Amino acid sequence: MRQIDLHALADEAKLNGFHYAVLFWCALIIVFDGYDLAVAGIALPSIMKEMGVEPAKAGLMVSSALFGMMFGNVFLGTIADRIGRRWAITLCIALFSVFTAAAGLTSDPIMFGVTRFIAGVGIGGVMPNVIAQMTEYSPRRVRSTMVTLMFSGYSVGGMLAALLGKGLIEQYGWQSVFIAAGMPVLLIPLVLKWMPESIPFLIKSGRRDELQRIARRMDPTYVPRADDRFVVPSEDKVDSAPVRHLFGEGRGFSTVMFWISCFICLFMVYSLSSWLTKLMASAGYSLGSALTFVLVLNFGAMIGAVGGGWLADKFHIKWVLVVMYVLAAFSISMLGYKVSTELLYLLVGLAGASTIGTQIVNSAYAGQFYPMSIRSTGIGLMLGVGRAGAILAPIVIGMLVSLQLPLQQNFLAIGIPALLAAVATGLINHKRSASMHIAEGGAPGVQHGVQGVGANVKA
Repeated sequence: MRQIDLHALADEAKLNGFHYAVLFWCALIIVFDGYDLAVAGIALPSIMKEMGVEPAKAGLMVSSALFGMMFGNVFLGTIADRIGRRWAITLCIALFSVFTAAAGLTSDPIMFGVTRFIAGVGIGGVMPNVIAQMTEYSPRRVRSTMVTLMFSGYSVGGMLAALLGKGLIEQYGWQSVFIAAGMPVLLIPLVLKWMPESIPFLIKSGRRDELQRIARRMDPTYVPRADDRFVVPSEDKVDSAPVRHLFGEGRGFSTVMFWISCFICLFMVYSLSSWLTKLMASAGYSLGSALTFVLVLNFGAMIGAVGGGWLADKFHIKWVLVVMYVLAAFSISMLGYKVSTELLYLLVGLAGASTIGTQIVNSAYAGQFYPMSIRSTGIGLMLGVGRAGAILAPIVIGMLVSLQLPLQQNFLAIGIPALLAAVATGLINHKRSASMHIAEGGAPGVQHGVQGVGANVKA
């Protein structure tokens, strides 16, 4: 009998068309996901005018998607380890496509909020699953880069919403940008056909032929044999209680540290997303200039995500994150002080790189920390807890703004928590991560360093 460690095979594979195909599908899903998340903000002025709602109620209508995302992060992140990641991803696509389109057919604030909440479940649920998918199938040496490249699709989706929004809304009304968001549902048959399933789920289900096809696509030198037995390290095997394993084998403390850092990071992200324009306008900048700061923030986010991922593959991802959090504390805190316009744009770009970009790298780290069998669950719960920070951010900063504090104090309130996130990340016990387990010996009974099939085969 020949044992093949598929986890190690994926780790050591050379980049080929299979990996780029997984990247393409995951990134495309994230682009549509980002569009659906951004579209409400793009259309909000028109929605408020047509439905006759006040700003407070409009904020609640928009935030309903954030509440849905919190449920989606937790529920659909966890269920993927039970029903299979491919079906979980397609379920998420169906939810955020159909119900975002449905929001465009509503005519009252309550129904709009309900449909956006359900769409938010899909938007939130797809995140942990595509992170887990990209992490599972990326070679170890470029894993962070692949995950962060995929996640830069969120910024692309947001920009797509902004570019399409103006023309569509002016010509066809605000409903058109929501109805257009229903198009990704047409991708579901293609995703089911071309997206590979999670390896531990296939092993648990005994789908040997599918495992052989995936092994051949990951490593073209693999030649299937009738006596092949596919294995993964013991901690990567699927069982009925994945949540329990987040706190087993010494991972409990680190799990809580991931939750703290994610909560703070999303607090900063949504504080800036919600209040940057208003704070800059109050500092004397024109509305056009204030909106330009938002574009610079998102451009910086793309640079931070890709650059952070590249650095994380060259250096230790944990310490790259710590430096990014410290940079966030510095750049955001400096936004409240009088500086030249050029320096201010640089600081805003750094703030985007070290908040939105940091969150993407943080998700990549969580994907590498947890074993395959609980990866979606671990990322999903982390994002679910972090989503509470996203929900609180507009409220907390709004209360501070209402106190009419000096501009510096508002930005200090957003930026200083990054130092706590840096400490929490630094306290993560990397020795408990899945990658360290593989480096120290991998699956029992499977030799590494044997020639053939990615050096992960024992005859």
